[in-house]
Amino acid sequence: MSAIRVLVVEDDPVAADAHAEYVRRLEGFELAGIARSGAELAAFLHLAGDGQGRAPAVDLMLLDMNLPDAHGLDIVRRVRGLGLPLDIVVITAVRDLQVVRSAISSGIVQYLIKPFTYAAFSDKLGAYREFRRNLVEQASTTTQAEVDSAFASLRPATAAVLPKGLSTETLRAVSRLLKELSAPTSAVEVSEALSMSRVTARRYLEYLADQQSVLRTPRYGTRGRPEFEYSWARNAADR
Repeated sequence: MSAIRVLVVEDDPVAADAHAEYVRRLEGFELAGIARSGAELAAFLHLAGDGQGRAPAVDLMLLDMNLPDAHGLDIVRRVRGLGLPLDIVVITAVRDLQVVRSAISSGIVQYLIKPFTYAAFSDKLGAYREFRRNLVEQASTTTQAEVDSAFASLRPATAAVLPKGLSTETLRAVSRLLKELSAPTSAVEVSEALSMSRVTARRYLEYLADQQSVLRTPRYGTRGRPEFEYSWARNAADR
């Protein structure tokens, strides 16, 4: 599947740069650009004037609701009204239920509330990537099973109660990373990939191993304390 081109729409410079860097770190995604206002977004997508210009290739928009010159809902409605073939993930501090409902009814695919961790960001975009792989990249026709699988990837089932100190979003991020890797990996490598401590990474890996979702094997050829490597059990059910 080709890289998913992402446009970050965020007025806060620090947040915009952080979200752009997060996109660059994610496998399968490519940063298309940053727009810091509704006007910059319109210029980027060629929506100014009569809106007849052809938009540059953008697959996914990460949209803040509170821009200095436009509200996110108005942007969503305009993009939808013009029929632009891009999906929208809302990234915002807005928690008002009416706004959330309006965004969902306008066809957004995810809603991520600030502040959040990189693990939560990775989890949301990883779910979108699965959605795109399961449905958007299919042929012109699909099946009921493929539709169900696509929507299930956007709204994963609630996980069972986890041991104290473990979070669902981080567990999903670790699980997703292991599913994507073609070779076994260590706690050190997972900690570096997901920006967490080695101790934290090992806790999640050991939990997954105890649940038989992950295979744990000794890594030979290392000096000192024995090291284990972990790989996703391909026949394990998604958790």
